[in-house]
Amino acid sequence: MQQAKRQSGQAMTEYIIVVALVAVAAIAVYQYFGQVLRSQTAAMARELAGEDGNAQIKQAQSAASKAAAQAKARNLKSFAGNAGAK
Repeated sequence: MQQAKRQSGQAMTEYIIVVALVAVAAIAVYQYFGQVLRSQTAAMARELAGEDGNAQIKQAQSAASKAAAQAKARNLKSFAGNAGAK
């Protein structure tokens, strides 16, 4: 009985660690693509409301291009120079 409780506790601890790692990864992805997601959501909301969402679509495309450029500029090759880059 005691062994089963220990294994259950270990499984729960492992599960919590995995969930925490997924949350950290999601935060990192949202940091890079947050503006893109917000713009796309705004465009969808406007289109569903019967309005023109082209401005938000263009914002999303612009934000995606900017995020891609930042991702290329920030790498381990120039790690020290990226400390203050935003």
